[in-house]
Amino acid sequence: MTDALHRPAPQSEPERRRLTTSDGVDLDTALLRGGSAGTTAVVLANGFTGTWRSPGTRRVARHLLPLADVMTFDFRGHHESGGLCTVGNLEVHDVEAVVAHLRERGYTRVATVGFSMGAAVVVRHAALFGGVSAVVAVSGPSMWYYRGSRRMRLLHFGVERPLGRWFLRVARKVRVIDTDWDPVPPDPTELAPRVAPAPLLVVHGDADAYFPVEHAHRLHGAAREPKELWIEPGMGHAERAMTPERARRVARWLQPHLAPDPAS
Repeated sequence: MTDALHRPAPQSEPERRRLTTSDGVDLDTALLRGGSAGTTAVVLANGFTGTWRSPGTRRVARHLLPLADVMTFDFRGHHESGGLCTVGNLEVHDVEAVVAHLRERGYTRVATVGFSMGAAVVVRHAALFGGVSAVVAVSGPSMWYYRGSRRMRLLHFGVERPLGRWFLRVARKVRVIDTDWDPVPPDPTELAPRVAPAPLLVVHGDADAYFPVEHAHRLHGAAREPKELWIEPGMGHAERAMTPERARRVARWLQPHLAPDPAS
């Protein structure tokens, strides 16, 4: 299997399926078949405005397929999924719906890999729901309401102002809530200690224009063992910054955590 991870698997047509979350939101999902014989799977959770159709997501999936089947999906409020985006709050129910669906289909080991907003969501999901074999958080925030970069100030304008939400809806096919969180959910750093016993890998680029590397250090520092931190030289933000080599390294890190338990 280790040698096989160096060879990206050809992507077949995705198996499309509509799933419904516990709070009644329909999700647009796509399952890609790899080399796991239907026993191991990786869930990819995109960043804000992302979609399972994006080239970056499909590139990462292609390099994970020798290891496991890959299920990607659009978060609530995104593209062809229903509901409204809550920018990292209720999206934990989206990840849980996908993980639960894979369990129902007979997958015995499931890992989650999230990017940016999706990174915050998979950390929170593992802490609140558990049941995953490993978690990878790429380019994720460590706190809510961060406005320390120009990109994040623009994002907040898009989420908080009527004109910004109109632009997101028309130009990016993303529908965002127009109310404040009430109550404010615990941020990723608060919940990071509860990810264990699942191992946590935090990946962050030192050229990230959204969140500086301090976010990765805070998240990793708050987590319990087993955990690992990669600060990637020259890497930008989220899915678009995931080169084939980085995706292969993530696959190699995931491999032992998705391997069958010899005792079983």
